[in-house]
Amino acid sequence: MIATDYSLFLSVGDRVFHKKFLRWGMGIVVEERRSELPGGFCYVRINFQDGKLRVFDNNFKSEGCCYYAGIQKIDTEREVRRSKKQEERIKKKLIKLIMQTRKMLKAPKEEEAQKS
Repeated sequence: MIATDYSLFLSVGDRVFHKKFLRWGMGIVVEERRSELPGGFCYVRINFQDGKLRVFDNNFKSEGCCYYAGIQKIDTEREVRRSKKQEERIKKKLIKLIMQTRKMLKAPKEEEAQKS
């Protein structure tokens, strides 16, 4: 059994950006490596939109961890949930608007029916 003395921050496929270097654009973790030796390195390779592949320490227990260096995860699941909520709000507003329009269109017809 291998003893692990590290805690990982990123995994392959995670979408990230760097807080200090926004010009790099969004990045995707393309490789993750873990040392099998105690005290060894754990690192990730991130492919950024500027076309460069950059390597960062991926161990939370290390002072040089990419998290402390400014790498921030983009929580895509939260964004999906947020967009679904916005979609539901828009649907409700549309239904309300349609119902108001129907009432407005029915009102003149009912007035004509009462006159005759």
